[in-house]
Amino acid sequence: MTLNVLLITADQWRADCLSAVGHPLVKTPGADALAAEGILFERHYCQSAPCAPARASLLTGLYQMNHRVVRNGTPLDARHDNLALAMRRLGYEPVLFGYTDSAADPRECAPADPRLATYEGILPGFNQRLPMDSTAQPWLAWLRRRGAPVPEPGLDIYLPRHAAADPPSGAPSRYRAEDSEAAYLVEGLLDYIDERGSSPWFAHLSLIRPHPPWIAPEPYNAMYDPGAVAPFVRAASRQLEGDSHPYLAYALSAQRKSDFVHGAKGAVGEWNDADLRRLRATYYGLVSEVDAQIARVIGHLRRDGQYERTLIALTTDHGEQGGDHHLLGKLGYFEQSYHVPLILRVPGAAGNGRRVGAFTEAIDLMPTILDLLGAPVPRALDGVSLRPFVEGGVPRSWRDAAHWEFEFREVCGASAQTSLGISADECSLAVHRGARYKYVHFAALPPLLFDLERDPGELHDLSDDPAHATVRLQCAERLLAWRARHLDRTLTGIELTPRGPVTL
Repeated sequence: MTLNVLLITADQWRADCLSAVGHPLVKTPGADALAAEGILFERHYCQSAPCAPARASLLTGLYQMNHRVVRNGTPLDARHDNLALAMRRLGYEPVLFGYTDSAADPRECAPADPRLATYEGILPGFNQRLPMDSTAQPWLAWLRRRGAPVPEPGLDIYLPRHAAADPPSGAPSRYRAEDSEAAYLVEGLLDYIDERGSSPWFAHLSLIRPHPPWIAPEPYNAMYDPGAVAPFVRAASRQLEGDSHPYLAYALSAQRKSDFVHGAKGAVGEWNDADLRRLRATYYGLVSEVDAQIARVIGHLRRDGQYERTLIALTTDHGEQGGDHHLLGKLGYFEQSYHVPLILRVPGAAGNGRRVGAFTEAIDLMPTILDLLGAPVPRALDGVSLRPFVEGGVPRSWRDAAHWEFEFREVCGASAQTSLGISADECSLAVHRGARYKYVHFAALPPLLFDLERDPGELHDLSDDPAHATVRLQCAERLLAWRARHLDRTLTGIELTPRGPVTL
């Protein structure tokens, strides 16, 4: 039997926001049901942030140090393979509902090519069935066709109904839940599934929520009480948080309200705790809205008789700080930005129903899908197939740490470089996250070391503690060894000989 493949990503979904893992507030019955019948990977990490770098790793199976997409708008080198191209080689037509934020390689484009004017391009190999980008124009056109009122300018659709945007009010959006961006994309996916009939398909449903702007339709806007939001994980003040590292001081000063709430003005630091709890409650509501749409897709597959012949992967590109460490968005090195959900459901798999506590990474998704479909896994990939877990076993050897990278350089401007007094190529960090210790290495700024067993909130840097000097050295050596093992291997396993090419 040839399986259908459904890859679902919900943008900016942090790992703890699943009721299946015991979140005290957030309810996600759709994802929970999928996890109960599939495999929940509890220690899953993305490889970078924000969207474009994270998705580049997810869809190429490569660490950032190899694909080198370091920010939104960085071109993806055309030489790299990716999941969509690999699925084409297997006879599938990869269809995209949403976006991949893949900037085109300018060396492959004519000077006037419109792809050079956007970071929101399409990953090579995908046929984009329904677009969803920052202009929201395709979705707004869909709303107009449904008779929904759309303001001018169109993005004012994200202003709350009968309330000011700043400070956040928790008022409902101007559109109904059945008219949301998620509903628009899911509607298109369900039509496509019906069109395919019994023919195998590969679809990537790329949902924009719970990504900002943070406003939710009824009833999700009021689903969670801001007063019930747990205390934030952070230093006692923004000043103390910034004093802990130069990068944090810069990041805290640079965040703007408009990046998270449409119509708000000024610095994020001007919002008080009540505002931040309100934003977190709205974020939770958007998680539940997305979860309801995921349940809608699963229900359709069941009714259509396709659930038992569809491989489903549910994950995200990166997480969300949500006020922890006085930060919003996805950035830096904290767990909230990089620890993300992954649920795999493979029909008939022996591992269905289990939870996996081993470290897994976004780069593992491409080799896993190819391996489960019986296709060879390209040697160049940094990821490793999760098939042994899917089959109910445990790999003979497996990673004992997760790694990720983050670059904070600015190309169109240089405020990071100027503020920190370093060059663009020095605006980077890499993380070795082991079972107990977490080491953060900066190219030109002081390192950090955290004991996650005693300090899960990452509030006490031990990098200068003489008692932890050996631990710091060991972590640095392991980080260096990790980089050495994963340098680009596209051709390193081939040797040309008098007998012709010999492959490792």
